[in-house]
Amino acid sequence: MKKIRLHIYLIFLLQIVISSCSKYEKLLKSTDYEKKFEAAIKYYEDKNFSKAYPLLEEMLGLYRGTEKAEKIYYYYAYCNYYMGDYVFAAYHFKNFYKTYPLSKYAEECLYMNAYCYYLESSDPTLDQTNTIAAINELQLFIDRFPESTKRVADANELIDKLRFKLEYKAYLNAKTYFKTMHYKAAYVSIQNVIKDFPGSKFTEELLFLSLKSHYLYATNSIENKKEERLRATVEAYYAFIDKFPQSKYNKEAQEIYDNTIKQLKVLNINL
Repeated sequence: MKKIRLHIYLIFLLQIVISSCSKYEKLLKSTDYEKKFEAAIKYYEDKNFSKAYPLLEEMLGLYRGTEKAEKIYYYYAYCNYYMGDYVFAAYHFKNFYKTYPLSKYAEECLYMNAYCYYLESSDPTLDQTNTIAAINELQLFIDRFPESTKRVADANELIDKLRFKLEYKAYLNAKTYFKTMHYKAAYVSIQNVIKDFPGSKFTEELLFLSLKSHYLYATNSIENKKEERLRATVEAYYAFIDKFPQSKYNKEAQEIYDNTIKQLKVLNINL
């Protein structure tokens, strides 16, 4: 008996779904544009974005230049966002801002444009093109709406997260050069990280890796280049020890310095 009831219930649900789909298909083919507009708004407000989207897309052209166009475009941009198409959503949010600069939604849409770029920002191990674009778009929002206290604060917080991602990417690149024994590239990369991200939490480790890179680059050099590169190692040692006199790397740094001095003495060079 229970199985029969369940079977009847499933058939009933299937009929509802088929009926619903049939009504939606008819709506899509309909030329009653006012009805389509009302349905699109209803679907959107019910968070049924996949059904609202094609209707709103059609409405964009049909209602261009009318009072309804602004609301249609605003909902259309958000449909892209809620369906996870952040690239397309970013484009339409910004285009909304350009098309309706005096709209009550203009500020919100310019912020959402930047936020979509933020959501598209890649993991630090991957390409950071979208991260840089997100920073630029967030800064554009701050410049255009400096009085928007809450959103400016949010934008600055997102920029900090994105900049750290770039910092971490640069840090990983420098370490990769060191691990793969490209010592010259390692210390040049480290110098760039320290220059681009002053106060980085990675500075201590990076300065120590710079010292090691100088030392290993020098010891593996041809004879007529050793003096110059050993002297650079000594300079790297002082740069590290002056900045971090109590570092956990000091013991190893001292060993590198002592070995460097010994090699310079072998070359009959006194500092």
